[in-house]
Amino acid sequence: MQSIAFLKLFSIFTKKTYITMASKYQVRYASSPKAVKLYDTQQLREEFLIDNLMEEGKINFTYSHYDRYITGSAVPLEPLKLETIDPLKAQYFLERRELGIINVGGIGIVEVDGAIYELDLKDALYIGSGNKEVIFKSNDIKNPAKYYINSAPAHTNYPTKKVSKAEANKIELGSLETANHRTVNQMIIGGIVTTCQLQMGMTELKTGSVWNTMPAHVHDRRMEVYFYLDIPENQAVCHFMGEPQETRHIWMSNHQAVISPPWSIHSGSGTSNYTFIWGMAGENLDYGDMDVCKITDLR
Repeated sequence: MQSIAFLKLFSIFTKKTYITMASKYQVRYASSPKAVKLYDTQQLREEFLIDNLMEEGKINFTYSHYDRYITGSAVPLEPLKLETIDPLKAQYFLERRELGIINVGGIGIVEVDGAIYELDLKDALYIGSGNKEVIFKSNDIKNPAKYYINSAPAHTNYPTKKVSKAEANKIELGSLETANHRTVNQMIIGGIVTTCQLQMGMTELKTGSVWNTMPAHVHDRRMEVYFYLDIPENQAVCHFMGEPQETRHIWMSNHQAVISPPWSIHSGSGTSNYTFIWGMAGENLDYGDMDVCKITDLR
């Protein structure tokens, strides 16, 4: 009982919220699989669930100590400027970082050091390190752009590049018989965009399918974040995490994200079909670098 009480107290101090002039951000520290075994539902949600995304007129970030990955959103009713946050210890946000964006709202414009990029629904944009000014705009504030943002440390600059949904590399996986028929849209990934370590894409489940990333897997050299969208009203997704032999779950609503540590599986099942955006970073850019977990071995 004492260890559980300590973990609850520790959790309070590992999730902090800060507010700057333009952005609100949280800091999340890494958790070991041994500690996570003792977490209750509230602790799991506090450590891994990101539930403050898509706030109108705001930029929100969560800075994770897993690979120093940042997850966030910008919903501009008037232009929103990307500004640095204190954990980066940088003069500007992209001084030592790269950024990936996928728009999940109305048509918008992202201005990068004076260059204009128009993003329609489910278009992506990669922004390389060294760009000093990034401004988010919406074409129609009655239907604002909703920019889902991922960022990872970068060792060099690569060119900024837009990737429309139509330009994504599409992979068909699963089947209706196993309730996991889905289309993987690879967008910010090698062969399409050159990056330091950031990768992003979007998986869309077909009507009648509810399971994503099944069979499940882990990739010990990369962490990942899942962002769930297109979840119908009054429906939800149950996200599975944890070690293959010690699984846990978190119930997710529309426009929520979840942090997946390198040692954790990341899979989910919904009460309806849905879409999710995956983003990852680490030491390996090989998309197929994973250790698959047999379905019958999960516990």
